[in-house]
Amino acid sequence: MSEPPSPFQAIAQLVRDHAPTAAITALIGGALALAASVTRKAFTNEAMLARLDRELAAERAWAERQRAEDRADDAARLERIEIDIRAVRDLLFEAFQRGRSD
Repeated sequence: MSEPPSPFQAIAQLVRDHAPTAAITALIGGALALAASVTRKAFTNEAMLARLDRELAAERAWAERQRAEDRADDAARLERIEIDIRAVRDLLFEAFQRGRSD
């Protein structure tokens, strides 16, 4: 009777028997992994571009709202200035009228 092979010998025999099959399987698996990685990168880039587009649209909307608020603030400030100018004009006119009548 022969002795059973040691675990190391059994593994060596398996590698010899199945090396071509394992190499082909590894090659196919590697190609599939590479294809999956490229596809994932492409979809990730598309998603990133879509996200950047959304962020840019939000930033533009914020800037437009800010400009509208600034224009409203400027208009209110100009209105107050015009009211002050009219008040000073009226005051000067009234003072000038009083000076003539005295």
